[in-house]
Amino acid sequence: MRRILLGALLAALPAVGLADDAKPWAPASGTLKTKWAANVDPVTVHSEYPRPQLVREKWTNLNGLWDYAVRPAAEAKPEAFEGQILVPFPIESALSGVRKGVQPDERLWYRRTFPLAKPAAGTRFLLHFGAVDWEANVFVNGKAVGSHKGGFDPFTFDVTDALDLSKEDQEVVVAVADPSDTGSQPRGKQVLKPHGIWYTAVTGIWQTVWLEPVPAARIDSLKIVPDVDAKAVQITANVVGGEAGKPVRFAVFDGDKVVAHVMGAAGEPVAIPLDDPKLWSPDSPFLYDLRADLGDGGDAVGSYFGMRKIALGKDEAGVLRLMLNNKPLFQYGPLDQGWWPDGLYTAPTDEALKYDLDVTKKLNFNMIRKHVKVEPDRWYRHCDEMGFLVWQDMPSADNKTDESRAGFDTEWKAIIDALHNHPSIVMWVPFNEGWGQHDTERVTAWTKEYDPSRLVNNASGWTDKGVGDVHDMHNYPGPGMPPLEENRAVVLGEFGGLGLPMEGHTFTDKGNWGYVSFKDTNELGARYLGLIDRLKVLAGMGLTAGVYTQTTDVEVEVNGFMTYDREVLKFPAETVASAHAGLYDTKTTYRTTQLVPTAKSGPQPWKYTTDTPADGWNQPDFDDSAWPTGMSGFGSARRELAPMNTVWNTPEIRLRKEFTLAEAPKGEVWLDVQHDDDVEVFLNGVSVLKLPKHVNNYQLTPLGPEAFQTLKPGKNVIAVSCRQDRGGQYIDVGVLQVDKITP
Repeated sequence: MRRILLGALLAALPAVGLADDAKPWAPASGTLKTKWAANVDPVTVHSEYPRPQLVREKWTNLNGLWDYAVRPAAEAKPEAFEGQILVPFPIESALSGVRKGVQPDERLWYRRTFPLAKPAAGTRFLLHFGAVDWEANVFVNGKAVGSHKGGFDPFTFDVTDALDLSKEDQEVVVAVADPSDTGSQPRGKQVLKPHGIWYTAVTGIWQTVWLEPVPAARIDSLKIVPDVDAKAVQITANVVGGEAGKPVRFAVFDGDKVVAHVMGAAGEPVAIPLDDPKLWSPDSPFLYDLRADLGDGGDAVGSYFGMRKIALGKDEAGVLRLMLNNKPLFQYGPLDQGWWPDGLYTAPTDEALKYDLDVTKKLNFNMIRKHVKVEPDRWYRHCDEMGFLVWQDMPSADNKTDESRAGFDTEWKAIIDALHNHPSIVMWVPFNEGWGQHDTERVTAWTKEYDPSRLVNNASGWTDKGVGDVHDMHNYPGPGMPPLEENRAVVLGEFGGLGLPMEGHTFTDKGNWGYVSFKDTNELGARYLGLIDRLKVLAGMGLTAGVYTQTTDVEVEVNGFMTYDREVLKFPAETVASAHAGLYDTKTTYRTTQLVPTAKSGPQPWKYTTDTPADGWNQPDFDDSAWPTGMSGFGSARRELAPMNTVWNTPEIRLRKEFTLAEAPKGEVWLDVQHDDDVEVFLNGVSVLKLPKHVNNYQLTPLGPEAFQTLKPGKNVIAVSCRQDRGGQYIDVGVLQVDKITP
């Protein structure tokens, strides 16, 4: 039983060999490729079992070479096809062998045939599609078997009645329409004219297509909910084609050992107790195997689960944190977009799909934010096995119409249903940066109610509505954090974006960019390690998770840990991994003391002038009694997380403030600054910091020994100069003492 279960789950079963698959094929030329492109074979392309959470032994892989044609949308099925396309690669990709765009007023047609032996009596056949972008109409032997809208959720049609077993071959035809960014449907970052953070459109089949013979009475799905506190797992088996209340047998395995064996009614949740359960975590991603069957030689499926609990809870200091298995754990990982230069949405091979995760593990991340895309089910299986915590985004959309908002709800539910059983997924993220954001309170409440076993991030960045489990902010280059809250944890959903193009490894030679650009890997690595130092301090102040942009370069974005072709790791892996380890070290903490508070703690009085001051204005003994007093922060317009209490709309401003210290600081001294534009800070007349341009939020900056030595017991003076360049303007400055506490 054990060998059958894991063999079907993990091994690649051969696809049916077809004459079409033997025809010549090669990737389209003219684009950057990965090393795995050379391993793509039309006969064995993505031949691994595609649905690891519901495994049966028998299946037929329908990936491979299909006929294709692109026609005006109004036309019927073409009589002749243009050529062959390699499924499951989207037509715009090089690995499809076509690399051709499809316009919104066109339709992409697919066709292939396959042989099918006469099955046992009562057998039904299910035709599965991992994902098709966007609207798919499916025909078998000329009969319409179903249609589906949604580019990111799997769908299935029972095609039994359309099969003709008197024929040598069965025919499948798929017609696909995709409005891309001319429509309002979920599409992630796809656009017809790529630029900046918007990438090449993806059209058509981009995940595995497969045929599955099943009994008339079968287990259609499993819903698995671990309950760590109760030391039990709750399983619901949904059965179709059988009698109501039909019994289902469940067996739970720890390796080859059966550790639980119970029977329950179909469609009803069954609680299975586990003695001393082994908990799943990044350090110990233990998975139990599961078998469910209907008995008497009927349907049987294999699955698995991890015993883990994700929740909010307060640490010893009373700060609300993300808790895993009832213990606080700082979650840190990359923004992972899952794009490939040769396959776009589709990794060249399963080995390539896992490679990004191997590098992420090597760099000692414990979390991944899957950004406005949904991956094939096998990617989440790899995360389950490797112990990654996954924040799953809903692919973004415009959601401008009632119809598109209803479609958003339908697809979001389908995605949650499809991914529900993966222990790696710990956070649902319905909206990103206000893109198509709507009905946030309703969508968040529904998501939380529909899946109470996970946390919900109401909106990552920009437009927080005060609901859900976390307040998520974006801060480039950062890092920064939102103010602490009583009922929600605070997280940093995006930061970093440090850019470095690597010659010979870019998607294009023009327009490459990062949020901050560097000239070489040494300069890049040093800046990154500085960001991690700041992140550790923020963690001590209450930040409970961070997401760095990003795993790989993507098209013109060159801010990845790796190049887009995955050939170059731009950062020193061992050094970075060691730095990350400090984020998870629960024995070492950072205690911060505000010497000069920012406006985040409430309006703070400063002396200020917008006129040209007399010489020596930044010295401690300067007489500023004639300057007016204003309350921080100073700026021209209110901005998110930047309290503005005094209007400043002139080209320049100078600020001064006295503060008293009982003793000279013994720890490190940091500045907490939000500036727009150029700023210079003086402590007791000594220039300690100059920052050019502007930042989007508060930035922590450690000061060197010379700044440390300027502070003394008694009266001290901080002076600030800020210059307006263009756009908005704002200034607020604070001083922190940071003490590293190690037992």
